[in-house]
Amino acid sequence: MKKIQVPPETGKSMFCLFFFIFLSCFHVCFPQLSSTQTNTMIELSRFLNILDWNLPGSERNPCLWEGVVCSRPDSSSVISLSLSGFDLSNSSFLPLVCQIQTLESLDVSNNSLSSIPDGFITNCGTLVGLKQLNLSRNQVSSLLGFRNFSKLEVLDISHNRLSGNIRDYGFDALVQLKNLSLNFNKIAGSVPTNLAKSLVNLEVSDNSLSGSIPEGIEDYQELRLIDLSDNHLSGSLPGSLGNLSKLETLLLSNNNLNGAIPESLSRIQTLSRFAANRNGFTGAIPSEITKHLENLDLSFNLLNGSIPDDLLSQPKLVSVDLSYNEFVGLLPQSISHSLVRLRLGSNMLRGSLPSAAFESLQNLTYLEMENNRLTGHIPPAFGNLSSLNLLNLEMNQFTGTLPPSLGNITSLQGLKLQQNKLTGEIPEEMGLLSKLLILDMSWNSLSGSIPSSLSNLTELTNMKLQGNNLSGTIPDSIGDLSSLLELQLGQNQLRGRIPIMPPKLQISLNLSTNMFQGPIPSTSLSKLDRLEVLDLSNNKFSGEIPEDLTNLISLRQLILSNNQLTGNTPKFTHNVSIDVSGNPGITVEDRVVIPSKPSGKNSKLVLNVTFVAIGVTALVAVIITVIILKLYRRSNGVNNMHVDPDEEEGSTVLPEVIHGKLLTSNSSHKSNINFAKAVEAVANPENALSKTMFWSYYRVVMPSGSSYFIKKLNTRDRVFQQASSEQLELDLEMLGKLHHPNVMVPLAYVLYSQGVLLFYEFAHTHTLYDVLHNHPSDVVDWTSRYSIAVGIAQGICYLHGSKSNTRDPILVPDLSSKKIMLKSLTEPLVADIELFKVIDPSRSNSSLSAVAGTIGYIPPEYAYTMRVTMAGNVYSFGVILLELLTGKPAVSEGRELAKWVQSQQEERNNILDQRVSKTSGVAAKQMIRALSIALACINISPGARPKMKTVLRMLTRL
Repeated sequence: MKKIQVPPETGKSMFCLFFFIFLSCFHVCFPQLSSTQTNTMIELSRFLNILDWNLPGSERNPCLWEGVVCSRPDSSSVISLSLSGFDLSNSSFLPLVCQIQTLESLDVSNNSLSSIPDGFITNCGTLVGLKQLNLSRNQVSSLLGFRNFSKLEVLDISHNRLSGNIRDYGFDALVQLKNLSLNFNKIAGSVPTNLAKSLVNLEVSDNSLSGSIPEGIEDYQELRLIDLSDNHLSGSLPGSLGNLSKLETLLLSNNNLNGAIPESLSRIQTLSRFAANRNGFTGAIPSEITKHLENLDLSFNLLNGSIPDDLLSQPKLVSVDLSYNEFVGLLPQSISHSLVRLRLGSNMLRGSLPSAAFESLQNLTYLEMENNRLTGHIPPAFGNLSSLNLLNLEMNQFTGTLPPSLGNITSLQGLKLQQNKLTGEIPEEMGLLSKLLILDMSWNSLSGSIPSSLSNLTELTNMKLQGNNLSGTIPDSIGDLSSLLELQLGQNQLRGRIPIMPPKLQISLNLSTNMFQGPIPSTSLSKLDRLEVLDLSNNKFSGEIPEDLTNLISLRQLILSNNQLTGNTPKFTHNVSIDVSGNPGITVEDRVVIPSKPSGKNSKLVLNVTFVAIGVTALVAVIITVIILKLYRRSNGVNNMHVDPDEEEGSTVLPEVIHGKLLTSNSSHKSNINFAKAVEAVANPENALSKTMFWSYYRVVMPSGSSYFIKKLNTRDRVFQQASSEQLELDLEMLGKLHHPNVMVPLAYVLYSQGVLLFYEFAHTHTLYDVLHNHPSDVVDWTSRYSIAVGIAQGICYLHGSKSNTRDPILVPDLSSKKIMLKSLTEPLVADIELFKVIDPSRSNSSLSAVAGTIGYIPPEYAYTMRVTMAGNVYSFGVILLELLTGKPAVSEGRELAKWVQSQQEERNNILDQRVSKTSGVAAKQMIRALSIALACINISPGARPKMKTVLRMLTRL
């Protein structure tokens, strides 16, 4: 083909022509927004002052702005506007948005809007194209109805503060509505039956709906999701639910529903998840309820009868939770191979485990069948469960020996076999469980020696073998368990030399009631500087108490009773509770010994855990160097402080006040609080009321005569956040903004050269622990105990964040009866909330309970998660509730209260404090119901515990 030559001049002319044509048709080929919409968007950007919208070069092209979506392909109109998470608090911009006539989707979620202007409801209702509206996660407490939004298909107003009756919002006028989400509000009324028949998702959880679920629910034939959990619904479930042929998820948890589970639910072939836990359902469970299900949760009900043979065998099943019911009979003989979680704990199941059913469950990850009446041997087939992480068979009646095949479950992290009737030796193969974190085989009849192979479990955090017939010596290799936090070997027949112990032991080392003799081996014990409880009681130790034990800086309880010790008791700090009773040759000093009170033959070792959680020997507390250096550079110095000239003249030896700030708006505190006076008072350690690992507590009388409760933050542990001074102050100021009658909130703070001081109103300094356990003759009645329980629950709910609150939850790292201050017998205060903002548990070089809570209150999962969680707070509250119900401390006679109560559930009346429960039949009945709530809170599984708001709701319904 012949190549055509184009002269250069002609080429230039053609280029100019094309360029001219391009410029001429630019607005045709690349149209932009109309001037009206452009001006509206520019006005909106100026009003909102959004940084990304005001960048140079972008102001004339709103389609390029973050959160703005224009029509495709011509970009001629704005169709979607997302202002989610823009930190907006002023909602007056919303009517301006309604001028964008082409808008199809508007998202203003995750802001701080407290109201929705009437003009928005009126004007935006006329937008014929508006299909999606998201107002969720704000603080809206009221708004007009939605009667004008006829084209709306998706409406999300969840996580706000809406109240009133659901029928007053005009949802029935939304004739094309498909998704309605009202979760986490305070909306009352009954379940609506007059919504659009096109409805696909109905979400009204965490509200105040009442009444029964109407039969008319079947009119919503397009429904795929129903979430009515966490309301006040009552009555039985209508059989018409079974007519919702497209339903995929049905959530009814945490209501007052009762009656039987309707068999009609098994007809819904699309239903994959059904959760109706924490209600009052009774009767037998329908045999085909799991025919199409993947997830079933009916825990915490009153269901009875036997578990149908086909219930666990359905091929789609992934998770089944039937715990905390009244099921009887044998376990089904067939279990689905797809099952991942099976929870059948706290029922009355009997018989042996079907070995064949467990031979090939390769997906099973969690198997929990604790607290039943199961018998027979533990099947060797369990060794084939290659994916198993948790095996919980505690509190049953299993007999026989442990199958060596358990060593094949190399993924196992928790093995709980305590309180059975197991015999024989511990297999050497147990040392193959390299991922094991918790090993509990206590309170059985195991014999033989402790296998040295257990020292291979380097990830193990808790080893509990007490209450068996183990003999021989403790293996020398026990010290190789580098992650071990708790070692319970009491009540066995061990003897011989005590080897070097694991260096990270923190919770407890219990060697009591064995056959050890000779001197206490200081070499083996003196380096356990994180240990909190050392129990060597009921042995034959002789000689003097080693002076080296005083170096155990985290020690809180030293139990040496009933040995053959002699000599003087070394001088431990006041924070150590020592029991040396039953040693006739010992000499003690009254000020350091808190002996147990004998009670006849079975004298009780009441393990008094004092208000001081963890002691320190001196007030050596220095704020992080980086913070102090930055604070010294502050130009504003000391602002608004009351410093007397006389104090300044003699202050050369006193710490220097750097910065202080009042957090309360109460004018009386402003005139009373004197920062310099407080710093002077805490400079003398003898003025301290008490000390813990993190705080020193003072009562300081101001020049005005007013008293304040002051806490000094001690920061010797690297657990404290290495935050900037500015961040520290921001965190404290955030806490100062909290306001709740059951939460102890700081009034002011002061930073000075030796620490941080926090100021509080000085009420009574009695703790709940003091009132319940240090004054046994003063019996607190049930009415007061109930008021205290409700008050604590209200305080924790507030800290965790209500459905109307947008701030992050505030957790309580050390929630115990010693951290509940009492203004009166009906006014509890949750204290020490500041620790959540100033400590980092993962950095701790101190004791475990200093971070996670006091012994007896620490949730079981903390040992391997090392995280303070809301579920962990619920566990700790459950223990406090048990204290109120039983009158017993969280740890007594060497055993945790929670575990003792769980083992006594069949005799619930005997668990209660007889001094209170026998005063009236009403009190006894309410205490029994409260006991059920406490047991739910201390469930071993964090996911099975109720949320704190649910706990409060159950308490208030007593």
